[in-house]
Amino acid sequence: MTILILGGTTEAAELARHLAERHPGIAAEISLAGRTSTPKPLAVPTRTGGFGGAAGLAAYLTGRGIAAVVDATHPFAAVMPFNAAAACRAAGVPLLALRRPAWIAKPGDRWNLVATMAAAADALGSEPRRVFLTIGRQELGAFATRPQHAYLVRSIEPIGDVLDGLAVTAIEARGPFTDAEEVALMRAHRIEILVSKNAGGSQTRAKLAAARSLGLTVVMVQRPAKPPVETVAAIDAAVAWLSHHGLVPTDRGV
Repeated sequence: MTILILGGTTEAAELARHLAERHPGIAAEISLAGRTSTPKPLAVPTRTGGFGGAAGLAAYLTGRGIAAVVDATHPFAAVMPFNAAAACRAAGVPLLALRRPAWIAKPGDRWNLVATMAAAADALGSEPRRVFLTIGRQELGAFATRPQHAYLVRSIEPIGDVLDGLAVTAIEARGPFTDAEEVALMRAHRIEILVSKNAGGSQTRAKLAAARSLGLTVVMVQRPAKPPVETVAAIDAAVAWLSHHGLVPTDRGV
């Protein structure tokens, strides 16, 4: 009986490490979408790629004898959470969502909340601005029709040609970053607007502190809808849920 962890997030990696270190006799595996070519090493066996929709995932759960699924996908994963909910329902497998809390604006923040990446592009306005895009590479196309702006783009993977013909400076980097590093970067590129997904967590939170200290506007894209499944926000709560389902011994040292 195996525990399947969905996602390449920090929370997925931490849960895998906890299980490997505290419960080495428990079988667990992580499934990655495969969007990052050089993922960080993980503490449990890893599979990469899709399942073929909800039906394919349900078949995988049954065929592999999966005892429980922890959906620790990125807060902006829009499809897999629903596939996981449908697949677990069909296969009769318990499902838990492990979701980091969203960021909350602090005094001094100048956030412009938008629902979609297209709305974020609209929010930049018609006048030329120097824009820092910290949204990864998958949704950069929303800004291709806004050529009047100068863009600084930071992503883990190369961004390809999606913004060809625009004024773009691309940086390949993986967090965490410090407040001072982010302030220095934004000053060096004379950034006026920061665009961010409300991913939450500590890995890239420093950009928000930097924008606050520099008095910059942050166009903040809100999270997509998620299915109504049992959800926790911390590793210890996820371990407690696994213990409740009899999948790991009660862990008093989380």
